[in-house]
Amino acid sequence: MNDMVAPKFDRTVEDLGNIVELGHVNVTVPDQALATAYYIMGLGLTRDPYLMAGLENMWVNVGRGQFHLPTRGKQSQVVRGTTALVLPDLEALLQRLRYAQKFMEGTQFSFREASDVVETTCPWGNRIRVHAPDTAKFGPMRVGMPYVEFDIPMGTDLNGIARFYKEILGGIAGVSSDERGAYAWATCSGECRVTYRESSREQPEYDGHHIQVTLADFSGPHKKLLERGLIAEESDQHQYRFLDIVDVDTNKPLFRIEHETRSMRHPMFNRVFVNRNPDMTNRNFVPGYEVGQFALN
Repeated sequence: MNDMVAPKFDRTVEDLGNIVELGHVNVTVPDQALATAYYIMGLGLTRDPYLMAGLENMWVNVGRGQFHLPTRGKQSQVVRGTTALVLPDLEALLQRLRYAQKFMEGTQFSFREASDVVETTCPWGNRIRVHAPDTAKFGPMRVGMPYVEFDIPMGTDLNGIARFYKEILGGIAGVSSDERGAYAWATCSGECRVTYRESSREQPEYDGHHIQVTLADFSGPHKKLLERGLIAEESDQHQYRFLDIVDVDTNKPLFRIEHETRSMRHPMFNRVFVNRNPDMTNRNFVPGYEVGQFALN
């Protein structure tokens, strides 16, 4: 019998937990033309060509994730935090943002280079942080949405947030720290996560924006949420929603962010998204290069 071979790898890095997808971030926008100027022309993302192709809603692809941008009158929603993107060329991004800014004059649109990222704000105040591909941070992701970072009030129980994701949703979660301080995190697939970081920024009232996640064990968390009175909507056979992250012991709310929660049997789970190459135009067109670098993700 051979002697046992000492492990050479951290096998826990390969674990996914029960949350297998961060599908989309949903905010309402009052003007689809302005949304096109920012998300399509400026960021260089891709409008879903198959679903929500009218004037009242727009789904925008970014790798395997999406922004959902429905119009509900004059209402605009703002994520209380920052949505992160990975895009392959930050200099090309800056050029697109400079060009698109003339279509967004008089709005909250802005952008700036900040160290190794581009920080930009949509016409209604949503903050987007764009990273270049970095295998050490994001693995092989070339185009995607690696994390959504929520600002939470100072003094919020970070361990309580992580425990909720672990014990109620069955996810992999914890509390870590970096140069900006401590934060709670939960993985949402092998390439994405949600994070919660204390902030002294004044917190606006929650306006109904939401994120969408997919669970492998769909019914187990549903039962736990139902027992605690946390289910906000029984959407259909494949989906439910809850609003509050709570203290597991007391059921005291820690932070409110609606989770649109889907099963892996949802018809749109693992749907393939079209991602274009935003730097391709009619003037520099080369056949076969109009497809984005998502294929390398």
